[in-house]
Amino acid sequence: MHHTRTGRGKPLLLVHGLGGTCHSWDTILQALAESREVIALDLPGHGKTPEEVDSGTFDGLTRSLDKWLGAEDLRGIDMVGSSMGARLVLEMARRGHSGAVVALDPGGFWQGWERTFFRTTITASIALVRALRPALPAITRNVAGRTALMAQLSAKPWALDPAFISQELRALADTHTVGSLVKDLANGENQKGSANTPAPITIGWGCKDRLCLPQQAQRATAAFPKAAMHWFEHSGHFPMWDQPQETVRVILDATSHSLST
Repeated sequence: MHHTRTGRGKPLLLVHGLGGTCHSWDTILQALAESREVIALDLPGHGKTPEEVDSGTFDGLTRSLDKWLGAEDLRGIDMVGSSMGARLVLEMARRGHSGAVVALDPGGFWQGWERTFFRTTITASIALVRALRPALPAITRNVAGRTALMAQLSAKPWALDPAFISQELRALADTHTVGSLVKDLANGENQKGSANTPAPITIGWGCKDRLCLPQQAQRATAAFPKAAMHWFEHSGHFPMWDQPQETVRVILDATSHSLST
């Protein structure tokens, strides 16, 4: 898998969400790199990593990530994930293949109508972004355009950097597997939990998340009852975008236990 490494210190792996890339972490990467060696990857079918035959499913991405961790001798590494990536790092923790884990607004804990809500709203957003792709730089430079495109994902889309948002939306539009992943995530089983994982887990959730709704956090903590819970009061679906300084603090605090081990 394509990945970047920056900083010095104990390694920390960042796993992006649906339609993202390693650059989805640009808002906090340098701050984390002041005290950690930060590894940010592109999942198969995303960014610069070619898709594999099963990259259109969550199980396929799980298989690829697990295999890559073994090949890179990174099993036991501290991990941070966002959205679908948060679910992936929870799965790595469940399997006993991670160090400390921070899962930011993880998918996989929806029920009933929430599944339909996720599928229909994100599918419509993807179609719109693909239709507008040539004009995205201009649209995102406009406060009203940026707010309209990002209202479901950010608590304060007008405050986001236009160039960064344009980059993220283009990555989403260019991810060929995104449609099949949405169907698989919406229709598949919920994320399994385990009370026996040795990894310390912190689950973070934006109080204003309009994609993975805050009520789903209760199911996440029921699945992982030993997990610590952190609420980002002024954040939407991506705390590292809406509350970058708070997110850095949560990540470093949650993973500091292992710095001397």
